[in-house]
Amino acid sequence: MAKDFENENLDEEEELELFEHFSFVVDKGQSLTRIDKFLTDKVANATRNKVQNAIDAGNVLVNGKPTKSNYKVKPLDEIKVLLEKPPRDTEVLPEKIPLDIVFEDEHLLVVNKPAGMVVHPAHGNWTGTLVNGLVYYFNQLPTLPGNTGRPGLVHRIDKDTSGLLVIAKSEVAMTDLANQFFHHHIDRTYLALVWGEPKEDEGTISAHVGRSAKDRKVMDAFPDGSQGKHAVTHWKVLKRLRYVSLIQCNLETGRTHQIRAHMKFLGNPLFNDAMYGGDKIRKGTQFSKYKTFVQNCFELMPRQALHAMSLGFIHPVTKKKMYFEAALPRDFASVLEKWEKYVTFES
Repeated sequence: MAKDFENENLDEEEELELFEHFSFVVDKGQSLTRIDKFLTDKVANATRNKVQNAIDAGNVLVNGKPTKSNYKVKPLDEIKVLLEKPPRDTEVLPEKIPLDIVFEDEHLLVVNKPAGMVVHPAHGNWTGTLVNGLVYYFNQLPTLPGNTGRPGLVHRIDKDTSGLLVIAKSEVAMTDLANQFFHHHIDRTYLALVWGEPKEDEGTISAHVGRSAKDRKVMDAFPDGSQGKHAVTHWKVLKRLRYVSLIQCNLETGRTHQIRAHMKFLGNPLFNDAMYGGDKIRKGTQFSKYKTFVQNCFELMPRQALHAMSLGFIHPVTKKKMYFEAALPRDFASVLEKWEKYVTFES
């Protein structure tokens, strides 16, 4: 009887269906990178160990064939990840979410995203995202009958970062905008409140950004280029407030958590950035009055002090230069005002 039972199990395993969870066509500009590292960086919530196990099981295909962990990913490789369990339904459900639309035409729109809103559905955030709201909005447009309203994301900002995003509404716009981002032709300016006062008034941070070996959720700066991806941030001090500074950051590249990782590397982490050590007093006294003041600021803005203030690009169809600005949101503006009053009173 035991033998029959084992054979039945083998039959079931042979008939086990694999489901495609991820599919990538590698960018033309991709450098040679081990596939286990490539997928660990590419797939949300993946670990090197999980990726290697999937590869060893033959569940990662490159150009239709199983691969090995040490395979070097090349430009235009087609990579598929197959797993036993069917993937979660990837259909984005429309949700009636208020959107702050700064500009819109038939090809694109520019949105001012509030802090606290995730840009697109992913692990742990399947609803309430900007994309859910965009799908609903597009479905309601009378000028686009029958349009499924799937917006084209060409860049992202973090959940707790506020500010401007451009969304493509057509294949032409998506391709052109993606090309502008790839070649660093997009002008992006961020405002950040950071701990301390940088020694210089302005500078450039050129340090690769990659996942921390200690915590996969955190990105580290690698100035020697040994890990991560090429990343460049140009920064300038706009206002010195003794214990904190208002900084302008212009991105030459757009890596995950780039400004947050680079400013920590500079020694000036973003104010109230819990992930990068900015959610505790980094500069100033230890007097109870000061501690209370800082805690009040944390409560007023319970997120990292980062705002995508401006966005400039060439319109993909008209070829006109487009430029947009978004004022500081209330929480950021209020904290900045409190710091200005505090240092003035203390002077």
